[in-house]
Amino acid sequence: MSQSSQVALSRSSAATALHRPTNNSTILMFMVLLIGGLLFAGLNLFHDVSHTMVRSGSWISVGLLIIALLIALGFEFVNGFHDTANAVATVIYTHSLPPQVAVVWSGLFNFLGVLTSSGAVAFGIISLLPVELILQVGSNSGFAMVFALLIAAILWNLGTWWLGLPASSSHTLIGSIIGVGIANALMHGRDGTSGVDWAQVSKVGYSLLLSPVIGFICAAILLWLLKRVVSQPQLFDAPKDKNAPPWWIRSLLVLTCSGVSFAHGSNDGQKGMGLIMLILVGTVPLSYGLNHALPASEMGRFVLVAEATQQSLQQAQPAAAPQQPRTVLTRYIRDQHWEADIVPALAAVTGQIGQQIHAHGSLAAMPDASVGNVRNDMYLASETIRLLQQSKDAHLDPHTLANLKTFKGELDAATKFIPIWVKVAVAIALGLGTMVGWRRIVVTVGEKIGKTHLSYAQGASAELVAMATIGAADAFGLPVSTTHVLSSGVAGTMAANRSGLQIDTIRNLLMAWVLTLPVAIALSASLYWLFSKLFV
Repeated sequence: MSQSSQVALSRSSAATALHRPTNNSTILMFMVLLIGGLLFAGLNLFHDVSHTMVRSGSWISVGLLIIALLIALGFEFVNGFHDTANAVATVIYTHSLPPQVAVVWSGLFNFLGVLTSSGAVAFGIISLLPVELILQVGSNSGFAMVFALLIAAILWNLGTWWLGLPASSSHTLIGSIIGVGIANALMHGRDGTSGVDWAQVSKVGYSLLLSPVIGFICAAILLWLLKRVVSQPQLFDAPKDKNAPPWWIRSLLVLTCSGVSFAHGSNDGQKGMGLIMLILVGTVPLSYGLNHALPASEMGRFVLVAEATQQSLQQAQPAAAPQQPRTVLTRYIRDQHWEADIVPALAAVTGQIGQQIHAHGSLAAMPDASVGNVRNDMYLASETIRLLQQSKDAHLDPHTLANLKTFKGELDAATKFIPIWVKVAVAIALGLGTMVGWRRIVVTVGEKIGKTHLSYAQGASAELVAMATIGAADAFGLPVSTTHVLSSGVAGTMAANRSGLQIDTIRNLLMAWVLTLPVAIALSASLYWLFSKLFV
């Protein structure tokens, strides 16, 4: 039998397996986990919301909360169509795992990745949003922002999924955030560029731009090295018929699939978690504005650090505080233009935060009327410190910078937290999305990138590089695209193996990559303008 006939036969057997009906036991197991997870998340949310709603007397926010949460989880559901499906493509097309088993296995490790994630990516995404909308996320404009950026991202992801194009959910979400920022600035009579933290966007943009390049080059190099180090011919052959590979190859491929799924959960799952926390803070600030889990015994240290930081700032720039220090800090975070009264304003806000904590003894004992203001002060102080640490205009001494770093850690512990039920809900949404929509993307990755069938070594190389790249990005708090890294890794192995690339697919992938940002910007900006008019 010729090589082309073997490839066609192997792809045909994989395609047959892909379209095999889902096993009833698999559906039953997943439904049990789904119902259990939803009950856990729902009961925790009800517990948190019920007592605060009784205190505030407003149940209108509950309706907005439920709608916003469903849209946020819908984004993660569609995210599962794209990114999580990439992780199972190699094990399916190398016959290492049956499709239904691979999907459940991947979902399990996605779940573990979400549960163990650090939260750095989640709050890195939030910092890209316009500061005035974050401070008023519970307002009509805040809800317009959340609905616009999530619905825009969902629409584009659904469109690319329907066409079988592995587009980036990270890329789409960043574009949606930029669109909201530009629209918000223009609607308030400012230059559109002032509505976006371009320094932070550039940092995220570099990670999204470089990650597929890294995936392509590193996967190609790894395959080249394997060919010269490993003397096992079957590792570099396309799968034959429906036979599973040798146990050690199979173990390697399952291991890399697990690693990519875990890394994807720990990175991509955080995007939804960050937006859900933003929604919770806006709708039920009494429960989620401040981290009530921090014990009162740690508040003494918090107050001491705040006092030391305030004194350091006053000594560094001994000037009177401006009359409206919050306005000064808000303007600095939004425009990032240096002003002489920024340091005195930060000293004043730092002192006010310390006084509030000292007066009430713990975050849980904070009066209802003060929670929103204290959280906003903490956010302004934390973001200002982040910018000062990068600024060349502040001219702060090492002692003051050290105090600022310590104080920022205290502020972030008080405001940047993610309840376990949020992680469970996001993990379930990702897993359910994978189970429903995995086939289209798997077919593209497994059949339409290269001209030959994926070999065991190619699958392992692409997955290893994707796992390492996404894991490193998560450690540095950078959002990267699982789709781009893995797809480019597969393309890199095809190029290194001289297998040939399907130019039509590569062109469509590049077109989707190029169009994602402008389309997401235009969609979210238009929706934000529309929702802002409707919510007035």
